Amino acid sequence: MFARTLLLVFLVWACGAAAAPAWTAFPVPEGSGPHDVAPAADGTVWFTAQAAGKLGRLDPGTGRVDEFSLGPGSAPHGVILGPDGAPWVTDGGLNAVLRFDPGTHAIRRFPLPANRPNANLNTATFDRAGRLWFTGQNGVYGQVDPQSGAVRVWDAPRGPGPYGIATTRSGAVYFASLAGGYIARIDTGSGAARVIEPPTPRQGARRVWPDARGTLWVSEFHAGQIARFEPEENAWRAWRLPGTDPQPYAIYVDERGTVWVSDFGAGALLRFDPASGRFDRVAGQAGETWIRQLLGRPGEVWGADSAHDRLIRVSEGE
Repeated sequence: MFARTLLLVFLVWACGAAAAPAWTAFPVPEGSGPHDVAPAADGTVWFTAQAAGKLGRLDPGTGRVDEFSLGPGSAPHGVILGPDGAPWVTDGGLNAVLRFDPGTHAIRRFPLPANRPNANLNTATFDRAGRLWFTGQNGVYGQVDPQSGAVRVWDAPRGPGPYGIATTRSGAVYFASLAGGYIARIDTGSGAARVIEPPTPRQGARRVWPDARGTLWVSEFHAGQIARFEPEENAWRAWRLPGTDPQPYAIYVDERGTVWVSDFGAGALLRFDPASGRFDRVAGQAGETWIRQLLGRPGEVWGADSAHDRLIRVSEGE
């Protein structure tokens, strides 16, 4: 009986250990300053090497990294994969959105209008019609039509601040304003932005990400908390991160509904369980980690640690 009890205890421990996330760091060239990542369907991972003015591609299987120059003055911030399978880049240095052809390495540039200089382009998302929407932290948001090449720009409510942006499964596009302290829904037909006020004032809404139900999760950088917004009920709820001075930056919800958030105050990546309200530091982190953006594919969460020139993968156990 004692031996059977020990066996059961071991099996429970082993199952729990198998389910724990596995942390892997992939170095990129020194001086890259990786900012955002975009895992691709072929298993590779694209990233913006902001400090080097390049777009990078990691092969996690071999660890090989290729970097491609985006041109003089480039300072790429965000990268996402488009419906065409190509990486699209928001480049603050060039004040343009770029499409990089993964086969030919050709770059198509979509510059902002001349009357919109120095927008400080941040992040992008595609709507269901295949149009790209972007944010500029100096007070704008805009749209690129890949078919016509047209670029449209709107003034953001309250001026500077637009940062994170995302599209829900139903096709709604939302962005977060760090300096403005709000999230907004964009009417993808007219381009108008409707402000949605979080209950916490001056919270510093930085990144926004929808879960499978269309619920929005927001990293509230200045308030040290993450918030959940239910659009149908117009209801908010917030959870403060652990520690004395938390600064939630990146936020991402995976296919299982687990929320991942990076804390610049603690220099750590956390996993949050909405059901229990519990935050856990992801095991395996060596020293401090400053992840500015998170994205994933089934079973994996990826981030860029700009301070240490590396990409981070967290592989979830079954």
